[in-house]
Parts: sequence; C-alpha cells; structure tokens
Amino acid sequence: MDEALAKEYFDRGTRLLHAGKASDAIPYLEKACSMNPDHIDAAINLSGAYILGSDFNKALAILEPLSEREPDNAMIWTNLGAAYLGNPVLARDEEQKRAIAAFERALVIRPASPHAAYNIALIYRDRKENEKAVKWFRQAIRDDPSDPHARSMLDKLSA
Repeated sequence: MDEALAKEYFDRGTRLLHAGKASDAIPYLEKACSMNPDHIDAAINLSGAYILGSDFNKALAILEPLSEREPDNAMIWTNLGAAYLGNPVLARDEEQKRAIAAFERALVIRPASPHAAYNIALIYRDRKENEKAVKWFRQAIRDDPSDPHARSMLDKLSA
C-alpha cells in the first residue's frame, strides 16, 4: 500500500467534505478506505459523505461493523444515528427509535455532543413529544450556548 497516496486521498476527501462538497469527496474517501481499511477517520468521513448524499444504506454498511469494532467512538454513534434516521420526514417509528438510541450512546461516550442532543430533540419534535423535545433542545443549548437553531426551536416549542 502506498501510505502517502492513501493519506493524500483522505486529506483531499476530508477537505471537500468540510467544504460542503460531499459528493465530490466520496471518490477520494472511497479510495482512502480501500487502500487502508483500518483508517477509522476515513471510514467515518466516508459514512458522513454518504449520509449527506442520502445514501443511508452505504453509510450503515460502514458504521454498523465499525460500531462493533470501535464501540467507544462518539462520532461513529452520531453518524449511525443520522444513518438510522435517514430522511427525517420519511422516518418510521422503528428508525426514529434506533436513531435516538445511537445518539444517546454518543452522549454517553461524549456527554457534550450538541449535535446528538439536537437531533434527538428534532426527532421528539417530529413525534409530537414536545416535553421530551424541550428537554433535549435545552441539553443542546447547554452543550453549545451559541446554537441559534436549538434556541429558536426551543422558543417555538415553549411559546
């Protein structure tokens, strides 16, 4: 394996992903993962790119085995929650529950995970379980006091 080339693919794919170009990042991250299957960050980033591209099954194919291999990685569980949820508008009860469980696992590992708390809150809001949604929006705000989205959602539910 050419480690320098694998690193180059990973770095380029990661830059594209962080620039909001998930679909452009995918080929680079796929190459990085195929060249170095043990590269956890490449796998996490590839799963994130798949999630952003709404290819939830491909993300799950990476994340479920990874969660068994690296059970204490909060980012894996956060991405797994997003992949289980899929399209929030179309998510069924079982998918929502699996997503909540994955996000909660991320919070056990890293208690200050505002994205996890925020996503749990959104699921409960969609389920019309407003008391639970309020609780989780408050948690997201405690974790990230500058989050305008969580604050706005909390204000709407509290009104």
